[in-house]
Amino acid sequence: MSAAKPKAPIDTPIDGGTFISLQKSSVEGDLSMESKLYLLYKLQQADSKIDQIHLLRGELPLEVQDLEDDLLGLKTRVENLQAEIKEIEKGISQKKIDLENSKSLIEKYTAQQNNVKNNREYDSLSKEIEFQGLEVQLSDKRIKESTLTLADKKNILAETIKAMDERGLDLDNKRKELDSIVHETSREEEELIKFSEEIQSQIDARLLAAYKKVRTNARNGLAVVTVRRDSCSGCFNKIPPQRQMDIASSKKIIVCEYCGRILVNGDFEAE
Repeated sequence: MSAAKPKAPIDTPIDGGTFISLQKSSVEGDLSMESKLYLLYKLQQADSKIDQIHLLRGELPLEVQDLEDDLLGLKTRVENLQAEIKEIEKGISQKKIDLENSKSLIEKYTAQQNNVKNNREYDSLSKEIEFQGLEVQLSDKRIKESTLTLADKKNILAETIKAMDERGLDLDNKRKELDSIVHETSREEEELIKFSEEIQSQIDARLLAAYKKVRTNARNGLAVVTVRRDSCSGCFNKIPPQRQMDIASSKKIIVCEYCGRILVNGDFEAE
């Protein structure tokens, strides 16, 4: 019969999976271990409430940012289209001038043909008239093509401006919604942040760093949890009775062997 596969160790932030050095430094400090664990628990409660406020805002900040980026992109597109339209209109005006010049030259050369002295001059003028006739046709063709392109660009511009106006309206509504939520929760958030910072100032740096790393890795932001119904309230795995007694005594730092969260006395909840 093969031996049971050993359980993989939980990666905790200090000393390759243990809090031994933290426990040693905590004993050397002014506060008792129970006081430090209680401070950690209170810090977790404050940070969790801040998380709830951010959750209340949901995806609104990201939606506002996305709309702002969309609006900026549409404004840039409008500016580019307006520049293109201006350039096309300038080109059409120039082609119209070229067209009129070619027609004037045709009239001029036609009149000169009546006063030529030999066939060579007549043939030369005929070639010029033919060339200017081709120029008239080309200019007329370019004007028609540019006119169609201009109409398409103006339609695209109108649609883009409409989309920009719609995005602007959506952005205003999202901003008002976000501002309303921020206004309702800003005071509470400021108080919680201040409270969190006050608690952090009372916790030694290594213990605080361990808390922050566990909290960052935890899916729900819970780094410090209590034992409820004989189980870790973070991952809901069963805690052995002897380990529960150690947790209740608050004499040392104990982490859940399944999720790596710091386990504290359940009585802290009542306090």
